[in-house]
Amino acid sequence: MTPVSTYVLIPGGWHAAWCWWPVAKRLRAAGHHAIALTLPGLDDGDDPSGYRLTDAVDYVVSQVRGLQLDVILVAHSWGGYPATGAAEILTDKVRKVIYFNALVPVRGRSLVDDHPPAGRDLLLRLINESPDGAIAPSLAYVEELFMQDAAPEMQRMVADLLAPQPGGYFLDALNVDPADLGVATAYIASDSDCAPQWPAAEFASRLGVEPVYVPGTHLSMLTHPDEVAKAIMAA
Repeated sequence: MTPVSTYVLIPGGWHAAWCWWPVAKRLRAAGHHAIALTLPGLDDGDDPSGYRLTDAVDYVVSQVRGLQLDVILVAHSWGGYPATGAAEILTDKVRKVIYFNALVPVRGRSLVDDHPPAGRDLLLRLINESPDGAIAPSLAYVEELFMQDAAPEMQRMVADLLAPQPGGYFLDALNVDPADLGVATAYIASDSDCAPQWPAAEFASRLGVEPVYVPGTHLSMLTHPDEVAKAIMAA
């Protein structure tokens, strides 16, 4: 009999729990527990101003501590930052961290500072020019970066679901090396993902692991949920 696992699914920037629902349903159908989180400031209608990375980390910690079971954290994209910060605190509760198309932090380096100069300057400008310090979502992000393999109707639907991204989440660094978390880690990457600023092999090397590939682009948990769910269960 396959052991039952509890997966806590953490979305990336601009996204909420909804992006994990297809995969969560498949994990539950396989007999596991799955909880998809929406991080502070990213729910529909939230005010995105004033949030810092510690708010997201603390929220993940509080949600995991409310469970009576050990968990596996599964982080998508920017969700790699709060997942890493939470795993450092929750070494007694977290069995593994699975990074899926995720940004793996470098100790002392924020997401903004982990970008090449042009990308860093663009992110800072978008944050600084916004009255609430948030980066507004865009259909272009979906069409060009998140799911360029999807039909236009699906791209527009996903763009309508995106929320402004609190800029403070991108400006703060963690004081932890993900390779030294004291818990097992894995890296799953979509074979046509072009959204992260560095290749999957670079992020996986920060963990000391090899990436496992699934088909699709950055949001392949929506376009290829069967393959993504199977890869998560096998990680």
